[in-house]
Amino acid sequence: MSGALNNRPSARLRLLAVLAGGLALALWPGVNALAGTGASSASGSLFGAGNSSESGSPIADQGSSYEYRSEITSVEPRVPGLGVQVLEFADRLLLSNHTGKTVTIYGYEGEPYARVLANGTAEQNEHAPATYLNTNFYADVTVPSTAAAGDPPDWVVIDRTGQFEWHDHRIHWMSPVPPEAVKNRSKRTLIFDWRVPIEVGTRRGAIAGQLFWTPENSKASSAVIVLGVAIALLGLLFVLYVRRRRSRSDAGPPAGPAAGSGPGREAW
Repeated sequence: MSGALNNRPSARLRLLAVLAGGLALALWPGVNALAGTGASSASGSLFGAGNSSESGSPIADQGSSYEYRSEITSVEPRVPGLGVQVLEFADRLLLSNHTGKTVTIYGYEGEPYARVLANGTAEQNEHAPATYLNTNFYADVTVPSTAAAGDPPDWVVIDRTGQFEWHDHRIHWMSPVPPEAVKNRSKRTLIFDWRVPIEVGTRRGAIAGQLFWTPENSKASSAVIVLGVAIALLGLLFVLYVRRRRSRSDAGPPAGPAAGSGPGREAW
């Protein structure tokens, strides 16, 4: 019985184990990014909140590269309840509408492409060329003759979540060959400014942003740091455990309990 008590981890070791586990969970996305095995991370922001998230939509990442980042710089008009995010580095946009008004997104020829109604219903215009061009990362598709920018909209319900997610060619680089602006591939470089026209109620505006070349080495360095911290903490935990075991072995078997004394308690 006393041997079992001696082999039991101390309160301090248990606490360190919990801290190490928590740190490992917190750092896991960064370690995955370094290893190239994790899920693709999101880029951009819910405008005004400065956060990012991944999409729960079944729309798959079409071909975003780690080397490109699209960032939102402004959303006009500024209306409470309107949120926009860039997903998968520079692949898609996600618009959330809780404004109490209809928000319309316009396509490449100025045609109404999609809209999110005040009640949360998201609709897409089957007559908009953008509906078909957005199904391929490089717009390598044939637009059907039934779709023309000047045709009256044919709205089809997509979902009723108050959100609309779409691939937009205006926010990413339309070639597998890096742009000429990238003279030094190890340096973060602005590729271009972009703009996606929208309308909130009757007020016209746009989602504006910038596309950057962001070399992989600039992101890997942070992952290396967090991985090193995790390894160091786990190493410290192991050293403390070994020292504790040795100290107990050197001390020999515990003496019998004194009369009237209760079970021994660990000092913190």
